[in-house]
This record gives sequence, C-alpha cells and structure tokens, in this order.
Amino acid sequence: MLVPDKIYLGTSTRPEYLTLKYGNRHGLITGATGTGKTVTLQIMAESFSAAGVPVFCADVKGDLSGIGAMGEPKDFLLKRAADIGFAEEYRTDSFPTIFWDLFGRQGHPVRTTISEMGPLLLSRILDLNDTQEGVLNIAFKYADDHGLLLLDLKDLRALLIEVAQNSAEISITYGNVATATVGAVQRALLVLEQQGGDQFFGERALEIADLMRTATDGRGVISVLAADELMRSPRLYATFLLWLLSALFQDLPEVGDPDRPRLVFFFDEAHLLFDDAPKALVDKVEQVVKLVRSKGVGVYFVTQNPVDIPEAVLAQLSNRVQHALRAYTPREQKAVRVAAETFRPNPAFSTEAVITQLGTGEALVSVLEDKGIPSMVGRTLIRPPSSRLGPILPEERRAVMANSPVAGLYDTPVDRDSAFEVLGRKAKQKQDAEAAVRQAEVEQKRREAEARAERTAAPRRSTRASPMEATLTSLGRSVANSLGRALVRGILGSLTRGR
Repeated sequence: MLVPDKIYLGTSTRPEYLTLKYGNRHGLITGATGTGKTVTLQIMAESFSAAGVPVFCADVKGDLSGIGAMGEPKDFLLKRAADIGFAEEYRTDSFPTIFWDLFGRQGHPVRTTISEMGPLLLSRILDLNDTQEGVLNIAFKYADDHGLLLLDLKDLRALLIEVAQNSAEISITYGNVATATVGAVQRALLVLEQQGGDQFFGERALEIADLMRTATDGRGVISVLAADELMRSPRLYATFLLWLLSALFQDLPEVGDPDRPRLVFFFDEAHLLFDDAPKALVDKVEQVVKLVRSKGVGVYFVTQNPVDIPEAVLAQLSNRVQHALRAYTPREQKAVRVAAETFRPNPAFSTEAVITQLGTGEALVSVLEDKGIPSMVGRTLIRPPSSRLGPILPEERRAVMANSPVAGLYDTPVDRDSAFEVLGRKAKQKQDAEAAVRQAEVEQKRREAEARAERTAAPRRSTRASPMEATLTSLGRSVANSLGRALVRGILGSLTRGR
C-alpha cells in the first residue's frame, strides 16, 4: 500500500494516493463537525513528515497535539486498517514535533514585529475603518522617514502619540491626520493588548527556517501551533496565519515544481480568514496562494464548508478531501451542490447524493494524478493515524518542549532600542529644554525683583532741616530782609531828596 513518492490517504475501489510532486498544488479538507477532518489532517501531516516534508498546522481543539506522542493500537483503528487492506503496513508511531504558542503557555512563543506585520494586516486585526487605516499608513510612513523601529505595541503607541502631537505639521506632508482618529486607533490597540496581542508583537521574531526543519532521521518536523486559546481572538488567529503565509512567500526563493514540497501549511478554521474580510485582504490571500506554490509551499485549507472559501481562492485548491455535509437548510443544500460540482464525476455514484451519506472517517477524495489531471472522485475510507488520537498529556508536552531544537531560542523576549525609547528620549529632551526655559524665566524674574528691592532699600537724604539749620536759615532770612529794606529806603530817600 505504501508507494515511494506518494502519500497513502485511504482506499475507495482502489488505493487513493497524493503524489508528492503535486503536494504544492494546494488542497482543501472540508466536512461538518465530527466527520473526521482533524484525523484526515493528522494522517496527511504524518505522511508528509514521513516523506521528509516539514509541516505547519494549527491545533484548534487541542486534539492534534497527539501527533507528537506514540499511538495506541486500538481495536477500531486496527479494524479500519484491515478493512482497507492496510493491516500489514500499519504501525503506531510518534513524529518529530515542535509546539508553538502565541501566548507562550503551551509551546515556544511565536512573535513578529509591528513592522513585519505591516499596516494592512494590522488594520485587519484592529478592525479599522478606511479613515483609521489611512492614519495608520501615515504613521508607518512617518516612522520609515524618521528611522523609527516598530517592534512591539508600545512602539506603535508611542508613534501614534508623536503623530497626534504633531498632527498639524504631519498633515501638511503626509495628509490629514485627525487626533480623534488617532485616538480611535489607540483604543483598538488597547483591546488587542487585552486579548494578549502584546505578547505576539516583539522580539525575538520567528525565523521561517525554524518551521522548515528535518529531524536526524530525515523526517520533516511538524510544527503545531496551540490555537485553542487563540481562537478566542479569531481575527488575531486568522491574521497571524496570513502573515506567516506572506512571510513564507517573501522569504523563500523560487524553486518551480520540486519533486516534493519544501513545506506544507494547514490552515484550520479557514473561514475565519475570509469572514467580513475587505476585498484588499481577499485579493492578498489569492495572490499569496497563487504565487507561493512556486516557492515549494503547499497550502491546505481546512473548513466546514467549501462555500466558506472565495471562488478565486477555491480555484487554486487542486487536492480535495470532502467529508460528510448536512443539507437541512437552503444554504447547506447549496454548499452540497457546490462541493459536488468541484469534483471530477464518477459514473458509479451521484457525488451530490453521497456527500450527505458519508460516515465518520469516510470521504470523497480527488487529487492530481499524472500530468496534473484531477483523479475521478472516489468514496474513500481514510486510513488510521499512526500517532495518538487525542491530546498529548501536559507532562509529555513539557518533555517534547525541553528536547525541542528551538528550546531557549524564543523563550526570553528581547527589547531593543526602538521607537518607544527614541521618542521617549525626544520627549524628555523637550521637557528638559522647556524646564530650562522656565527656570531661566524664573531666575530672570528673581533678579529683577532683587534689583527692585535694592533700589527700594537704599537710604534717601531727608529734606527736613534740623533745629539749628532752621534757626540759621531764619536768621539769614531776617538779615537779608533787613538789608533789603535798608537798601530800598536809601535808594528811595536819595531820590526824594534830589527831587
């Protein structure tokens, strides 16, 4: 049943294989809750790993963590292996696993920087409107022009304060910036911080190479992201996975169509990426999915319903596993028709009818065959997983993390000199300068006050005469008056006698 360069998925009227060289042509795993999507994801991740292909997947319910623990040969698993002719090849096993967690509780911390996330994806996380997104773009441009590193949330918060305080000058150069809009973005940042987003942004940032490791035995390492707590912030979850996919696209070189993928990326609960997503974001997803194939990366969306995926993206997903769907409502009936129409028909049965009749662990499978042609859809019993079904125990998780190849690399955050520190120093310098000006003004006023006080306190010569001075002055006046009268009389007398 095991064939080189192929992944065995299960058996219909024939063994169903996914050819490794078409593994980067992307895929879709759909089905209602409880129909076996997670187990299908698990056996595909195991098979890619066994073929030497690294895998990244999100563990939404906690069940997928068992992939890092030895499986148990339970009766129903052995029966399934026997039913599909896989009994001789079936073995229990564990797989090389690295556990990751955005919050650093159930795995190694996963971080990225504000700059790496960029304003478009950040606006998506914060649920900003067009005006608020415009202000965020201006803030990023201002940071670039002034050499300000944006690493964590406090950097972005300090930047927004700088923008608000200088809004008049910034508006002239970059466009209108209203302080009320900046305030709205700040409030959105506060909500994100309360949801744990502050732990996601920072350094040391995740290096893509650490998701593309192979173990010493040649098997690909499976990176499992703990997402059960993260799902409480679904927008953060979806945006993080889109950022990761974009980072893969940007960082990896072109390889064309390799003989096997360089990495397989499973996007569970994929509908969260597209719920209420603006067109610009959907266009970005379509672009990344379309182009990342040439980087050797296969993307597999996992969701309940194929109508959750936009048609432009759905058209890129060539390898399909469809578990049972229910058709009780008009929307569900439409979803069944859409799912049926995406398969190459099998004359042996009605695809639309069978979709509603599939049992747990049973699926319709169609993958690319030779020359990239989709195979005829087959009603398939999915093979049992080799690793443990269900979650790993906490002590087992800790042991796996302790022996992880990235142990100690990401566990301690790094806080470099960035916008928060630079703008903090700038603000302090401004405060110190203003304080110096105020002190100089106070000192000037003090000196002026002292000068006035000195002038007021200087002794003034009295204009009042002493008793002796008054007597002498009075005597002088009397003598002068007497002499004056005598002189006048003499003159008058001379005049009289002469007449």
